[in-house]
This record gives sequence, C-alpha cells and structure tokens, in this order.
Amino acid sequence: MSNGVDPGQLDDQQLAKELEAIHRTRHTTFLHGSDDALQTHDERMAELETEYLRRHPRRSIAPGRTRSGARERGGTES
Repeated sequence: MSNGVDPGQLDDQQLAKELEAIHRTRHTTFLHGSDDALQTHDERMAELETEYLRRHPRRSIAPGRTRSGARERGGTES
C-alpha cells in the first residue's frame, strides 16, 4: 500500500471524500509534482478507485461517457 488508510477500511462517505480530494489535486500533481509525488499519487488514486469499483460494480454509466456515445456526439472514432 502507498500512503493513507487502507481504502477497504474507509466507510462509503470517507471513500467518496478521499476520491474527491485526490481527483481535485491530480492536475497540479501531474504538472508540478516530483516523479516520486506523481508515483505516490498514481498508486493512491488506483487504490481508491479500485475499492470504489469493487463496492459499486453496477454504478450508473452516463451514455455520453461511452465510446458509442462519444461517436454519436461527433467524438473520435475507434
């Protein structure tokens, strides 16, 4: 595990708060963080997202966020 509390030990509200915080800081870490900071951020984000997906395998998927939805609105073909 990288840093922070094991995501499996967080309740749903804590997990959501951690995900919001890490996504909020992603851009700045990517642009201005050291290689070590970026690696740590990547690892922690993956841990949190993996736990979220484990808990919510049937989460709501917005049609526009799929490959076919992007094509329908004129996005990149795949």
